[in-house]
Amino acid sequence: MRVLIVEDARPLAEVVAEGLRDQGMAVDLAYDGLSAAAKLDLTAYDVVVLDRDLPGLHGDTLCQMITERRARPMVLMLTAAAAPGDRVSGLTLGADDYLAKPFHFPELVLRVQALARRRPDAQPRILRAAGIELDPVRRTAVRDGRPLSLSVKEFAVLGALMRASPGFLSAEALLERVWDENADPFTNTVTVTVGRLRRKLGEPPVITTTPGVGYRLA
Repeated sequence: MRVLIVEDARPLAEVVAEGLRDQGMAVDLAYDGLSAAAKLDLTAYDVVVLDRDLPGLHGDTLCQMITERRARPMVLMLTAAAAPGDRVSGLTLGADDYLAKPFHFPELVLRVQALARRRPDAQPRILRAAGIELDPVRRTAVRDGRPLSLSVKEFAVLGALMRASPGFLSAEALLERVWDENADPFTNTVTVTVGRLRRKLGEPPVITTTPGVGYRLA
């Protein structure tokens, strides 16, 4: 899952980003409305966590711009404007959900996950392929009835491959979907993570590699 956090309070933005990354999400940050708009033009996000009172371009204007897109991300307004009228106005602008500050972080995680599942092109909550069953909400993975103990990144890579199945995902696509904009494109982190995941999945092998194309579930 790819998430964009748009928040001008940098310490809060970075704490939220790290918390969502710990849940296996790829998270990018924007500290003002203009840089957020530029990122939205370059990257397909599943969810945008959006503050309202932003410099450069107000969050309300950015929300309206997002809702006018054809294949748009879901929008969660995360703001200190907590009055009932603020909530109504935010949802009227096109936001899909609204959460007031201060907030309970586990609730934020669940709301982001729920929004991603509500996207028109979203897949079923529980993913199944090649004898593997993966539940992103409960963070469980099973192969042929055997529970799998996966790290956060291994879980996210497996989820990305299952969503793409039977198609291929290149190493670059996996970097974009599982890591974030700060990932080094020249690192071997994808190769290492896929190697560990293969070992944990066991026999017979289910992840195949085609040179120059990428990885897929057999």
